[in-house]
Amino acid sequence: MTDRTPGFVIAVVDDDSRILESLRDLFESAEHAVVSFDSATALLASGCLERVDCLISDISMPETDGFELSRLAHARRPGLPIILITGRAEMLNRVSPAGIGCYRFFRKPFNGEELLATVREALRASSRG
Repeated sequence: MTDRTPGFVIAVVDDDSRILESLRDLFESAEHAVVSFDSATALLASGCLERVDCLISDISMPETDGFELSRLAHARRPGLPIILITGRAEMLNRVSPAGIGCYRFFRKPFNGEELLATVREALRASSRG
């Protein structure tokens, strides 16, 4: 986690270290703190879920996939904004975002500015309600 005092803490979960690094850079450039994990299991075991403001996770991961992580996170933190990303378009047809307590899906490769804008929107919406 970064040392600066951010407005929000973003958790990123992906088994691809390049995606983790890219998303860390993106959110830190927007003055957010980032905690990153290479698996859903690592996030859940860390105890960080209770202190993050937004969760971004890959869908296709070994052991616990992004859909299951979304369900588990939503059960613990019902108002937590969750954004799922995937490189496999067919994964997006399996379920609707709202059906699993997810804010939105993104397909890789995604536009970083669009993702950042969506996170800002989700954070505003969650802080109102």
